[in-house]
Amino acid sequence: AGNNFRNTEINAVIGLSQLERLDSANEKRRANFRFFLEHLDEELFHTEFAVEGSCNYAFTLILRDADEGRCSRLMAALRDAKVEFRRGLSGGGNQLRQPYLRATFPADYHRLFPVAEHAHFYGFYIGNFPNLERWRIEQLCELVNRVR
Repeated sequence: AGNNFRNTEINAVIGLSQLERLDSANEKRRANFRFFLEHLDEELFHTEFAVEGSCNYAFTLILRDADEGRCSRLMAALRDAKVEFRRGLSGGGNQLRQPYLRATFPADYHRLFPVAEHAHFYGFYIGNFPNLERWRIEQLCELVNRVR
């Protein structure tokens, strides 16, 4: 279920011109993500991701505990620091909650998947750019680790 959009010729030219930098950019993203996970407080956030062979365009930030107060304080701290984020991870969180699947599954079916539900409400994506400086990643980790 979804839309089938076609790329334009100009987008293809831009994409092709970036291919020569792809491997380098992906390695930087992998290194950034490992550095990010190493600097998160593992008592507050999930850090045990399978990263082998992975290249993520974003830092995955998931609160370990279902704590509404901490979640609200975390979002406020990120907004105050002007850190852009997406709540619920990529694609809008638990896909079973999305309108395009409502007719496919019974009501409340999404509740049978507690890990996806937790990530839906307590998970965030923050951009992971190849040119992101390490000190900025450290600042981000210090910021989120301070939220109690």
